[in-house]
Amino acid sequence: MKPCLIKLFRCICLVLTLPLHLMEITGLYSMYKRLFPLLAYNITFSYNDKMHETKRDLFRNVGRFANTDGSLRLLEIGCGSGANFRFYPYGCTVICTDPNPHFEKYLRMSMEANKHLTYETFIVVSGEEMEKVEDESVDVVVCTLVLCSVRNVQGVLHEVRRILKPGGAFYFLEHVVSVPSSWTFFFQHVFEPLWYYLGDGCMITRETWRDLEAAGFSELHIKHIEAPEVSRMIRPHIMGYSIK
Repeated sequence: MKPCLIKLFRCICLVLTLPLHLMEITGLYSMYKRLFPLLAYNITFSYNDKMHETKRDLFRNVGRFANTDGSLRLLEIGCGSGANFRFYPYGCTVICTDPNPHFEKYLRMSMEANKHLTYETFIVVSGEEMEKVEDESVDVVVCTLVLCSVRNVQGVLHEVRRILKPGGAFYFLEHVVSVPSSWTFFFQHVFEPLWYYLGDGCMITRETWRDLEAAGFSELHIKHIEAPEVSRMIRPHIMGYSIK
């Protein structure tokens, strides 16, 4: 797909989303941030059904990073409504973080439905600014469908390495940009300005695997997959884990 054609249609989309941009500048977009947790909570059920086997495979070996006494302290960045709770091992302690405080209502509902876990706290904070979490204090960090919407991916990964214990693991599942010359690549670049607002800051053209490769982990286990039955524009995914 010719870059000039992509730029042309992207500019058209940018013009059409100008009212949304003005809403963000004037602060009116904050109303959508109150609504977004409800939308995300409902979408979670459908996404989890389609990605159940993928998530189960991703978190299959989380228990290997438990301490010698069997305890496992896990922190989730951008926990949202708690979509991953069902996949965590029995008895592990979970620290929840999310920059949107309006997720807490739905988070509590997921906690009630997943009593096999111990919940330590919910911290309203972005992934780049987790100063409230001590250095080398958690065994596992989880981040799914979050690195697409953070301001600074490398800043988040720096924080992940800071709070992980030596030998701890970072688990990820993220949608990424498609291969160049594909129709998916074309649609991702054209409609990203609109997707950004509908997805509360979500960027669908990020090459997140490159950030992971440059983050300085001692090991990186990564797989590129096509997510089944989800929107074409977020079908390309990466999944895996890295070890500090």
